[in-house]
Amino acid sequence: MKEYIKKYDKLFSLSPSYQAVRLSNKYGFLDYMVERYIHMFDSLEDAESFMRSCTVPLEESIRCNDLVTTCSTMEYRLEEKNFELEKVQWLPHGYRVIKKPNKPSLGATVEYLNGYYYIQGLASMVPAYVLNPHEEDTVLDMAAAPGGKTTQLAQLMKNKGLIIATEKSRRRARSLISNINRMHARNIILIRSDASTLSKTRIKFSKILLDAPCSGEGIIFKDTERRKKTSLSDLKNFSLTQMGLLTIGYDLLDKNGILVYSTCSIAPEEDELVVNYGIEELGFRAIKISGYPADKGISEFRGVKFSHDVNNCIRFYPHEHGTEGFFVCALQKD
Repeated sequence: MKEYIKKYDKLFSLSPSYQAVRLSNKYGFLDYMVERYIHMFDSLEDAESFMRSCTVPLEESIRCNDLVTTCSTMEYRLEEKNFELEKVQWLPHGYRVIKKPNKPSLGATVEYLNGYYYIQGLASMVPAYVLNPHEEDTVLDMAAAPGGKTTQLAQLMKNKGLIIATEKSRRRARSLISNINRMHARNIILIRSDASTLSKTRIKFSKILLDAPCSGEGIIFKDTERRKKTSLSDLKNFSLTQMGLLTIGYDLLDKNGILVYSTCSIAPEEDELVVNYGIEELGFRAIKISGYPADKGISEFRGVKFSHDVNNCIRFYPHEHGTEGFFVCALQKD
């Protein structure tokens, strides 16, 4: 992996332009981040629109849990409490929360405590739908906490089949267990370790979800400190970690199995570069994703060309799609 990433060292070294420095001072981002946005988006205005969107909170959104109730019942119960919901047409269980009462908060209703819904970003719901697990599948969730996607997988599988969820952190595992119990997910085995432990077994998976640890460059609106938190060196380390996890996932996947790779980052260094590694070095094939209001993957960035297959991946942006910044790619092992 280190040898591979050396070929792309250009991505981890740059000199910000005058425009980048100007916008950096205006919006409080590191200047190298702004320089990348100028290359990433179609125009300077578009890059500035993205940065502006990072200063505005998104509407909250929820996923109805039909393991526990019907979505119509959830809607009725919340509307009785003066919540106003809007169904998201491109997500089977997704809702925007248009209006909220002063009390109770979204995370303090009886319905929330009983697992009627999970508070979850709209784009964050997409990876589980793309993976499309069936009741007979054996699924691995490689970085499971806090459990939004894990419990969504259980929901799509109707609590049948098997999900193995790995989480190394004891603290994060506690929140994962809490959410699994609250959402009434019953087909999950939690292993408090990283997924590399499974490489010592003979277990193979038909489907794998790798929602990789990342810089969080797509959720700056939640944590404004992220505008100055990640250096180029940090970004490179994230890329190496993600490639390592993708390699483990490849080894654990059955032939013809599907791995969905996702991040809450818009950084090509954590997204297309990592997928490109999976395609060129591991032998994955990127499958086209359709049905979502998203941009396609970036096949060329700052003069570096990736495999044309990365166009099959999808990207979400707050200023374009009204969601968190997010990246999703479906990879098949031939």
